[in-house]
Amino acid sequence: MKDMNYYNTFIEVSEDCPAQTAEIPKSKNENKTIPVLQYEMIAGAPYQYTQEDILFEVFAQRNHIPEEQRQQEWEKFFSKGQPCLRTSSLGKRYGWGMHHNEQGKVALFAVESEEYKALKNDKSIKQVKAMRSSRG
Repeated sequence: MKDMNYYNTFIEVSEDCPAQTAEIPKSKNENKTIPVLQYEMIAGAPYQYTQEDILFEVFAQRNHIPEEQRQQEWEKFFSKGQPCLRTSSLGKRYGWGMHHNEQGKVALFAVESEEYKALKNDKSIKQVKAMRSSRG
């Protein structure tokens, strides 16, 4: 299994992100959506989780995978290609930039914040954009 984490990288919001200020994603019913789970995990513990941790934990919660099966399911989950956080609605729709530090741990930054602007202009870290929602 290859490492799919980002290191020293800032994921800017996508070019077609509709949010001018960051929004906290909300669930439409009692089931938490992927953006809600991702937001809660990252915002609740900045720089604690890697991209792999976040992708798998959201998958595990949504699929009700018991703790004792997590290691086996982790290997199965990552044996297939997985979309990275550049595809997350947090950067495509909700206005959150994601900074991955030197250990690959992630934190969120609101698009309107000074921290976001500083990270976006920091030439010492890799700069990428969240995927666009539409072609064009």
